[in-house]
Amino acid sequence: MTTSYRAAGVDIAAATRAKELMAEAVRSTHGPAVLAGMGAFGGCFDLAAAGAAGQSVLVASTDGVGTKTLVAAAVGRYDTVGQDLVNHCVNDILVQGARPLFFLDYVAAARLDPDQMAAIVGGVATACRAVGCALLGGETAEMPDVYAPGAFDLAGTIVGVVERDALLPRPDIASGDLIIALPSSGLHTNGYSLARRIAGLGTEGDPYAARPAILGGQSVGEALLAVHRCYLPEVLALRAAVPLKGLAHITGGGIFDNLPRILPAGLGATIERGSWPIPPIFSYLVARGQLAEQEAFHALNMGLGMLAVVPAGAAGAALDAVPEAYRVGVVTDEPGVRLV
Repeated sequence: MTTSYRAAGVDIAAATRAKELMAEAVRSTHGPAVLAGMGAFGGCFDLAAAGAAGQSVLVASTDGVGTKTLVAAAVGRYDTVGQDLVNHCVNDILVQGARPLFFLDYVAAARLDPDQMAAIVGGVATACRAVGCALLGGETAEMPDVYAPGAFDLAGTIVGVVERDALLPRPDIASGDLIIALPSSGLHTNGYSLARRIAGLGTEGDPYAARPAILGGQSVGEALLAVHRCYLPEVLALRAAVPLKGLAHITGGGIFDNLPRILPAGLGATIERGSWPIPPIFSYLVARGQLAEQEAFHALNMGLGMLAVVPAGAAGAALDAVPEAYRVGVVTDEPGVRLV
């Protein structure tokens, strides 16, 4: 029996349509200080255009960890999802070239469990310390009747800064530029509605306790709770070594939706099958759920956590700077992303 992200309750096309419908209202609030808004990984606000001195640009992003919270609750482990949240948000402003300044979190549940909340926010603080980002504040909400007993929601907002002349993506991305991949640690924070449905297929008892051979002794729950990687050290190393042209954080929508967000109009990309190792958790989900390739690469990152665009002549230096990276594709003059 095959399955899909839509059958699992998440309709990517509907989300895209909703964004299209709200876009005009959002854009109506923008003045000349807004350099990037909807469609960018992080919104960019030019402080100089707002009357401040200097050329600094604030970059902000808000996100959540989705239904990964349900896996955490089922497994009874709460110290990782806070790290997931911060690292996801840091990566989203990294693709604009920004370094993090401060973070605010939002945690909500039907009933507040002090130990649970302390573990969640402790994870947020751990990740903030790792990147030198202040956890400036947040909200902890108790909302009976809104959330099911035992469930919780987790979201956050990050604000970072970049000088205007260092903003990414650069406008000179061109056909022939190479695409370098920074590997993911697992699903990161996307695709969990699909993964949870697949894990439960034909399962009696706890689907997250299973230890299929393909996972090398790891349980399904452990593999699904792998912490979303933060790519700040790797991106800093790349920027010091090569003229980095652009970055795409591979989140919801996979390579097909996220890579085009940083490419100039009229350009696309090819990604070469077999040019990077696919982590076992993805192979497990694809086989167990009988996922079509297009569906898998649309709903999941498939091991490609962050894609970097560099000039063709800079590939060697990029791979020397980040030895775990892989050369996986090339920018083309044909719109869209294709697997070859």
